[in-house]
Amino acid sequence: MTAKTKFRLKGAGRETYLRLVTAFPLASIQSDEQLDEARTVMDRLLARGKLDGGEEMYLEALSDLVAAYEDEHHPIEPASDADMLRHLMEARGITQAQLARDIAVPRSTISEILAGKKPLSRGLIRKLAGYFQIDASVLAVNF
Repeated sequence: MTAKTKFRLKGAGRETYLRLVTAFPLASIQSDEQLDEARTVMDRLLARGKLDGGEEMYLEALSDLVAAYEDEHHPIEPASDADMLRHLMEARGITQAQLARDIAVPRSTISEILAGKKPLSRGLIRKLAGYFQIDASVLAVNF
């Protein structure tokens, strides 16, 4: 029994999708070599700029396959409190002294966090989230 679906490509989008699937099939990635090939295909598509519907659909599916393989075989450890705070400060272009003044905490607290000697407290997470205008969950990964 064949199920009918509204999930169809027509015209040029269908042709480019089928051409891409023929050149590099959408199947589970099984090795780092296949991962490298998939990344090369993705890079080529992304370098083109505007993609048709078939190319976009293919790129999205291939991206999902790459992400699944990377999650299983090359997981990325969560950033430490020090790394997160350092990144936010660098992105904003502020010093420890400036941050300490702006959020009304001792400069030594900021120094200890950046040195990895002290974790972020819930209260400090709230202050930093408000200051950097980010969701508190970005900083609360270790809670």
